[in-house]
Amino acid sequence: MRTEVRVVASTAALPEIHASGGLSARRTGPHTVHLIGTAATPLGGDELDINIVVGPGARLVVRSVAATMALPSAATPASVAHWRFQVGSGGDLDFDPEPTIVAGGAHHHTIATILLAPDARLRLRERVQIGRSGEDNGGWRGDLIADLGDIPLLRHRLELGAGTAADDSLTAPRALESELRYPDDRPVETAGLTETRLPLAAGGTLFTRTSSVLVPAR
Repeated sequence: MRTEVRVVASTAALPEIHASGGLSARRTGPHTVHLIGTAATPLGGDELDINIVVGPGARLVVRSVAATMALPSAATPASVAHWRFQVGSGGDLDFDPEPTIVAGGAHHHTIATILLAPDARLRLRERVQIGRSGEDNGGWRGDLIADLGDIPLLRHRLELGAGTAADDSLTAPRALESELRYPDDRPVETAGLTETRLPLAAGGTLFTRTSSVLVPAR
């Protein structure tokens, strides 16, 4: 199944929503949209294409009503989600959906492409868990590509789970929390070997935490 969602926020009207396939969205406040699953997706072979546009001076908060469950199909364990974010001059996007659970031996790939105006604001948080209780044989890969106008802001890739370069049956992480903030001038912060916030050369920070299971939301 192919799923397409487009959300456009502007200063002139409530957020505009277009959706087809297994995912939709609902306006839950003047500047808030919740993503809603309308069918079981992503299953193996599914492709999701989600575009979120925040116009100049507009504000948008994006949440979801439930976790996303990636599952294999009879034909293939692999699915892919393309997320495209664009925030115009003076725009503000706060994106923080519920976690993605990669279950049943599925392999899910997310590609997030972000284009920010130099004076835009962004908080983009992603949480991933490999497996339900008793499962740990799925896999996930996330690509994060962010540009600040014509300037590259971030090129980042992380992998979790079975078959990845860092996989280890004894200690390999099965959960990830990642947060990109712009602007943000906080210095380097670390907690052991599993949690760090790094400043980016063009501004902003990237926070990552890996663990065996997701920690409760702060």
